[in-house]
Amino acid sequence: MPVLSIDIFVDYPKRPGVLRNARMEIGRGEFLGLVGQSGSGKTTLALAIMRLLAHAGARISGRVVLLGKDLVRTDERTLRDIRGRLISLIPQSPTAALNPALRIETQLAEAWRAHSHENWSSQQARIRYLFEMVGLSPPEAFLRRFPAEISVGQGQRVLLLMAVLHSPALLIADEPTSALDAITQREILDLLSRIGREKQMSILFISHDLSSLVTFCDRLAILYQGEIVECGPVNQIIHAPQHPHTRNLIATLPGYAG
Repeated sequence: MPVLSIDIFVDYPKRPGVLRNARMEIGRGEFLGLVGQSGSGKTTLALAIMRLLAHAGARISGRVVLLGKDLVRTDERTLRDIRGRLISLIPQSPTAALNPALRIETQLAEAWRAHSHENWSSQQARIRYLFEMVGLSPPEAFLRRFPAEISVGQGQRVLLLMAVLHSPALLIADEPTSALDAITQREILDLLSRIGREKQMSILFISHDLSSLVTFCDRLAILYQGEIVECGPVNQIIHAPQHPHTRNLIATLPGYAG
């Protein structure tokens, strides 16, 4: 059984067909890259999987099957238990995702208590391990900081730590390196890869940067104008692309010889 299997349509009130027949599967421990241009529907697909589009008035039809359970037909109370525990999202911007009025520790503690009955204060050894795992300085002083007192790169590491706090089966990373410099981008990609492999976690990595996905992922899915037009192993997509849009994307890779 795949960790995730989707076949969905998404319509907004004034924008029908934002996603049309978007089909893909992710296996256990697999890294799948979703690549598409701006406006192709990448973030909409991520939020549709998480069932976080209701506030925008979007209508989702089809199926989103996570570990055998169809989230499209799941009530909101159950979804709140699933989000963060079985499936987590790393958003694009730590500046937008972290609450500027709350200390880092408060935000991490709230994420912990949402899915665990164990006392937060008893988790100090685990927190120190997670801080080391994501490359942050010792937690004692760092946890007392507010988001404005840390760098964007540190903020992205906090979001990564928060996303893996409960060791979810599936991690969705929505352009997590787009706001970072080249060196920090590489560090975050290496962290994601190491954590995913160590925890046998499936990762859906969403980006417009095909070159990053080629080095990180096992398979690629190409999203074009709301449809997944091609999906397959990285080598197959790179060396034998079938769709014209895929061929255009491949042609942008550095060193591509045609």
